[in-house]
Amino acid sequence: MNTQDTICALATPPGGAIAIVRVSGPKAISITDSIFSKSLDKAEGYTLHFGQIKDMDGKELDEVLVSVFRAPHSYTGEDSTEISCHGSSYIVKNLLESLIWTGARQAEPGEYTMRAFMNGKLDLSQAEAVADLIASSSQATHQMAMSQMRGKFSQELADLQGQLLQLTSLLELELDFNDQNVEFANRQQLFELMDKVEQHISQLSDSFQVGNAIKNGIPVAIIGAPNAGKSTLLNALVGEDRAIVSNIQGTTRDLIEDTTQIDGITFRFIDTAGIRSTQNKLERMGIERSIQAAEKAKIILLMTEYNNSFPEIQFRDDQIVLQVINKCDVSLPSTSYLFHRQPTGRLYHISAARGYGMDLLRQALVRESSLPSDLDTTHSVVTNVRHYNALRQALQALRRAKQAFADQTPTDLVAEDLRGCLHHLGEITGSEITSEDVLHNIFHNFCIGK
Repeated sequence: MNTQDTICALATPPGGAIAIVRVSGPKAISITDSIFSKSLDKAEGYTLHFGQIKDMDGKELDEVLVSVFRAPHSYTGEDSTEISCHGSSYIVKNLLESLIWTGARQAEPGEYTMRAFMNGKLDLSQAEAVADLIASSSQATHQMAMSQMRGKFSQELADLQGQLLQLTSLLELELDFNDQNVEFANRQQLFELMDKVEQHISQLSDSFQVGNAIKNGIPVAIIGAPNAGKSTLLNALVGEDRAIVSNIQGTTRDLIEDTTQIDGITFRFIDTAGIRSTQNKLERMGIERSIQAAEKAKIILLMTEYNNSFPEIQFRDDQIVLQVINKCDVSLPSTSYLFHRQPTGRLYHISAARGYGMDLLRQALVRESSLPSDLDTTHSVVTNVRHYNALRQALQALRRAKQAFADQTPTDLVAEDLRGCLHHLGEITGSEITSEDVLHNIFHNFCIGK
């Protein structure tokens, strides 16, 4: 991948009324100029130009608007143009062919954002947030992606790196004067600063559980005996016929999964095979998968039908189990208080087929999720597994440094763990702290004599 090439690509989904073709690189403006009816050579950045675009044969292809961006004031940090044309697949195809014919090449997946990173317009965490923003499917995921893309998380990490750099610099400076037995900082203040940084990193790491649930949906397993109405309940919750409904036992033999939003929170529902004793090999495999799904779920909807007992299954202590008695419409009128009043425990009477009691069950899911429907973005929430793993490694390195510091371990070993913590934090944004940075900080902040 040559970053000196000029690249082009369709930047909008195909099939719309308007399409935008983006061109970026050192020759972006001149290449666009060569197929445009008006000169762009002296066009200023952030300007729009109306005219006609030509195909490879020099024939008029479409009337377009061309946006001009001059480096470094563009998404990629390079000279760029954006050509807004009609969304016809014929027009888009010929426009891209014309751009390639005159010197551009087709951009590779993610290359625009990679160039933005390489040119310092985005760090790694912001670049990853671009993909999250495109994939956002709820208000909460949109808020998290926007906050990260605007650099809030990056700034928090930069602040943490700055504090750690201060610690490392002090300890490195003491090593230079080791033969004079000099201490450049109060040991108690250093330990308190370590403790403060540890708490912040720990808070970010702990937020991953919430962030992951918001991003990917809270896993909810629907568990019960055959014919309890699990598939009917899944269809009622997601609002479509996602699962096959039948009164034949063993109809559901594989996991069926779908997501839906309730009050702005995404839930990932998993319909499972009915729990029962069976000699059917395929059905037994489905039941084993059901038990595995139950182990990974945060919330269990344990179902039975009216006048039947619940299956006896062991769940983890940290799992929330909502007991659901289905098909209550066979014995209860639609006006029954069991359908319309909040129960005192976690037992819900419903008719999934008729919709009775479903509002109370939905409210319970939102309540038990422990997630806010309107996310508070005053604090960063970690949603990326790579970020979480780096934070955990940074936390381990910092805790080793704290313990070594408390045990009065030689300063060089403490400094090594602090550098390890800095390294793992830098992995998140791609901003590694080098030895040169440490030296600069020493001479800038702790200049001795002059």
